[in-house]
Order: sequence, then structure tokens, then C-alpha cells
Amino acid sequence: MKIYRNINEFSSNNPIVITTGTFDGVHVGHRKIIQRVTELAKKINGESVLLTFFPHPRMVLYPEQNDLRLINTIEERIDLLKKTGIDHLIIHPFTKEFSRITSLDFVRDILVNKLNTKKLVIGYDHHFGKNREGSFEHLKEYGPVYGFDVEEISAQEIQQINISSTKIRNSVLIGEIKAANQFLGYHYFINGTVVEGEKIGRQLGFPTANLKVNDWYKLIPGKGVYAVRVGFEGVTYKGMLNIGTRPTISGNDITIEVHLFNFNQDIYTKNLRIEFVEKIREEEKFEQLTDLQNQLNHDKQKALLVLS
Repeated sequence: MKIYRNINEFSSNNPIVITTGTFDGVHVGHRKIIQRVTELAKKINGESVLLTFFPHPRMVLYPEQNDLRLINTIEERIDLLKKTGIDHLIIHPFTKEFSRITSLDFVRDILVNKLNTKKLVIGYDHHFGKNREGSFEHLKEYGPVYGFDVEEISAQEIQQINISSTKIRNSVLIGEIKAANQFLGYHYFINGTVVEGEKIGRQLGFPTANLKVNDWYKLIPGKGVYAVRVGFEGVTYKGMLNIGTRPTISGNDITIEVHLFNFNQDIYTKNLRIEFVEKIREEEKFEQLTDLQNQLNHDKQKALLVLS
């Protein structure tokens, strides 16, 4: 897969089959669309292109809100898209100026004149252009005029379920990880750097790595205890993770702490990849540290059962 950081970097004399959108999550629905794009490109001896944008439009148009968190960072999105078989990935900078392009200008000047589009494949809820004015109906009108075909992937074709990035974000936010994973088609994950903690877990027999997530806009799952798989230097470990304020100990800022089973290495400043498999329980406040310690032993057994 070739990667371009601007539409103007791309050129090809071959017929292009393209899809476009933000593709946050690269979820089951997205992959259905991408699969169709690659199939059609092979049929016409052309090339497959995915046109996406960064930053996310909401970050640019409504910066004062500062509340949007994304399923994937842009680098995570790239890694997921590499596995789809797409030939070309164009990540075009989304700016306020770009947002003012009308749907007609977007089709004529970008899809047709710049990208040589012969076939466009979109999802059932796709909108584009200034104020999201463009729709599937508009594309059907523009197609014959500018010499391209358009195909819409219906909700019914996507496993009979209305999957959206928004639904997945909401599931992750409230800790419904199993539902989110089903929509994604993979385990939700975060990447983070191990930072210094208070080492209280070590006193309880459950040493933890405190994580600082690398990108501010990355979506963090809701408070609770999770069964997780942890990737470190090419090896995957089983573990359990707590997101919350640690009410038994401090009750202040939200922290992310992960305990790796059968693991004893110094990993300060190292990067970990955490895959969330299932939520075990809500975060609780215990009267005594011994009560917390007993609960952690129960959590470990449950996590091992989930991960076995």
C-alpha cells in the first residue's frame, strides 16, 4: 500500500476505483466497502484508492468543543488499512478552506480530474462536500455527466446491522468492550508509554505499569477492570487493567494501570499495546487494602478464564 499525505501527490493513468471517508475504527462495515473497492479494481485492471482526511473534520470545524475522541490515531488507522489490500491510501489535510468545497467541485475537481475515478463505492450513510450537502443521490446525478459509476453498500449488506464509528465510540466510552469488539472485528486497543506510579500495586502483590496514552485524541474506555492482552517487544502477555480514580487509595485523577501475569521486567519509558478483551467489573471502593487485595485475586482468576 502506497501512502500519500496530500491529494496532489497522487497520479495514475490507470482507471481508479475509490472510496472516501474518515474510516475511524476501520470497522466491519468499512472493511466491507474496502473489499468491494479492491474487487472492482481487479475486475477492470485498475487500482484501488482510499481517500481519507486528517485531522477529523469536527476537530477543525468545532475546535472549541475539544471533546471528540477517536477510535484510532492516524498511525493506527494506517496500520489497519495496510491489512485490507488497498493499493493507495491518500490522507489529505482537512482544513477550513477544504471544508468549503461544494459537493459538485469535490466530484469534478478532485474525484474526476485529480484522481481519475471510474468507480466510486460509498457506505449507506455517506455525505460529502460543504455542510455535508452531497449524498448518494447527488453522486448518481454527477456520475453520467463526469463518466464514473457509483455503488452504495447498504446497511443490510453489512451483517444486517447498522454499524457506525459513533456507535463503537459510545460502546467503548461506557465500557461495553465486547459489543465494540464485535463491531470492529478486532479487539479495541490503545498504545501508551509506561510512566512512574506510586508503586502501591507492588505492595499488594500486583505490580502495575502506569500508562500514558501517546495521543490526546485517542478514546479511552470507561472506568472499570478489564481482561487484556498486552503487546511488548513482539511478545503478547495476558493481564488485567484498571481505568479509574483508584477510590480505595486516592480517588483523584483518572489513571490507567495494567498488571501483566507472569511478568517481571523493567519497562519504564517503554511502549505497550493494550488489547481490551472483556470488562470484568466496575471500579469499586474497598474499606481495607486487604479487601482490595482479595478482589484483585478474584479479578486475576476471572481474567485468566476470559483469556484462556
